Amino acid sequence: MDVLDFLDKLDEINILFEPIYSADEHVIVAYEVIGQIKNNGESVNVLDFTYDDAIPIDIRTDLEHAVVKKAIELAKEEVSQNHVRLYLPCNPNLLMEDFGDGYFRLLKEILGEELLRFIYLVIPEHKYQGETEQLQHPIRYIKTYGVKIALDHIGSESNLDQILMFEPATLKINVSQLNYNAWGAQNHVFTTIQSLAVKIGAALMFDNIQTDYQLHHAWKSGARFFKGVYLQKPASEFIPKDTLKVRFRNECKQFISAEKRLLESKFKEMKNLGKKITSIVEITKPDGKNVEKLLQLAKQLEDYAFRFYICNDEGFQISPNIVRHNGKWDVEECAVGKNWSWRPYFLFNIIKIRNTEKGNLSSIYSDIETGEMTRTFSMALNDHEYLFVDITYDYLYEHNIVN
Repeated sequence: MDVLDFLDKLDEINILFEPIYSADEHVIVAYEVIGQIKNNGESVNVLDFTYDDAIPIDIRTDLEHAVVKKAIELAKEEVSQNHVRLYLPCNPNLLMEDFGDGYFRLLKEILGEELLRFIYLVIPEHKYQGETEQLQHPIRYIKTYGVKIALDHIGSESNLDQILMFEPATLKINVSQLNYNAWGAQNHVFTTIQSLAVKIGAALMFDNIQTDYQLHHAWKSGARFFKGVYLQKPASEFIPKDTLKVRFRNECKQFISAEKRLLESKFKEMKNLGKKITSIVEITKPDGKNVEKLLQLAKQLEDYAFRFYICNDEGFQISPNIVRHNGKWDVEECAVGKNWSWRPYFLFNIIKIRNTEKGNLSSIYSDIETGEMTRTFSMALNDHEYLFVDITYDYLYEHNIVN
């Protein structure tokens, strides 16, 4: 499309509203705005042009403002009467051309300040080309009026410092990243994002859901909001908020049932693992200073572990590492005297074991030395000595307790 054609087609922009469903109520709680325009007979997303640096910035700004203006004029009654939230596109590079003045003035003139609390600006922070600190100023000002921020396309390319800086209300994740092959490799990314969202009080929204499989994984990942063609296609009109309530609720019940069965199975396997290791230890009675006893224990742990060691209650290692290399157990005396209290939750774990008198299986993590995904089973040997057993990935995988 010729650049000048854009200006002639501003009135031809078609506004679509894509429903956003909540995980708690299973109803529509918001809509995300999509602006479309005809190009060579095909409908294309206006956003594709607003990020095209080949188009003059003033034309791109006019395009985005035209989408925003038309959308909020169409949605004002729905927002006012039903308190539906509206997610509006916001190119941060265009916003900074006048430090947000034009965009914000548009919102106030059409909606009025009393309705700004229902507006979310959808910002892909990774596409911003300037200094983040500069962008923070107009956003912080706009937020004082109740406008909220939704950061778009959160994933492996996201900058955690920038996320914290913007203090978003919503983190949007494209669910297409949750394909089966990528899920295992990227699970730590989603776990980090999920933990961050909890800490900053942001809701997770999973976008572009096209299958029940993707919806299930989004649900398992802690999503509070969902949208995508599997649920509802974007449309030019608003629909009753409980349109999918029965279907959505039934699907969630299936997810809950499947997840409960999986968790019951995992809990049983983890409990069995703890019992087996505890039983072996009670029979072997390992001594941190008796290598022969430690090697006896190693032989009994071959089906479960690739390394173990003993620490005192301050985290100082009193035994060598007993490590399995190429089918053989090696003794690493150099580990004696090292202190592990700097590890997250180490001392808390000691206190927990001491007070519950039970062993503990850690969450999954990547071993510093081997890079292998593992869990560590820890238990008290006496009042001052604790055994730590690093479980092999093969065992975790075979017994479905990797995650």
